[in-house]
Amino acid sequence: MSAAHDHDDSNLHDDAATLTVLATHTSSAGKVVRSLQVVRPRPESASFLVATAKGLGITLKHFARNLFLPLRKLASRAKAGAPVAEAHDSRRNIIETVQYPEEKVVYPERFRGLHRLMLRDDGAVRCVACMCCPTVCPAHCITIIPEESDSKGIEKRPAVFEIDELRCVVCGLCVEACPCDAIRMDTGMHAGPVEDRGDAIETKESMLARGIKSVAKQGGEGPTWRSTAPTPPADKR
Repeated sequence: MSAAHDHDDSNLHDDAATLTVLATHTSSAGKVVRSLQVVRPRPESASFLVATAKGLGITLKHFARNLFLPLRKLASRAKAGAPVAEAHDSRRNIIETVQYPEEKVVYPERFRGLHRLMLRDDGAVRCVACMCCPTVCPAHCITIIPEESDSKGIEKRPAVFEIDELRCVVCGLCVEACPCDAIRMDTGMHAGPVEDRGDAIETKESMLARGIKSVAKQGGEGPTWRSTAPTPPADKR
């Protein structure tokens, strides 16, 4: 089967590289008219039955491999990625299921974990309810309701400090924005499973239970502001 198409001479060579030209002639208007071969897909390519059979074959192959071949070692399954030698071993099971909580994945060093609130020397929360963390949070998962503080030199403190861990994107911006070293994400703890959305909300009390006394100097500046040691003077030479 063929079809006739009008084209300019400039496009003749480009089209001929990908299409089969059966015949060419010049029309009365001076245009080149070509008869091109229409390539129809093969029946096995046009039918969904062949593709379905191939997909089922791949599924059955993986099912049989994961069912009858031996599992990888427990230490390999508990890691985020299996060693290359075992991952490409055709004689081993390639299943990636980790039997949590009996088996736990080893998290990378940059894993942040759940939030925690840091403490002052007197055991009070370091947060001054400045609202920097809920302002910078891209997921809007932080809720702070301030109240007046009883401590001298501190105007406010959080009466309510809640973080919805189901909405948190674990970006760490709240930690970067905090000027008081009041919130951290260095616990290395994974959020536990819950059956009710309300149970996934971290409260001030739960985050304080994971907190420790901070050594950061209130209002400190420079790269050593987290340390109680004074910042060395700059070299004036």
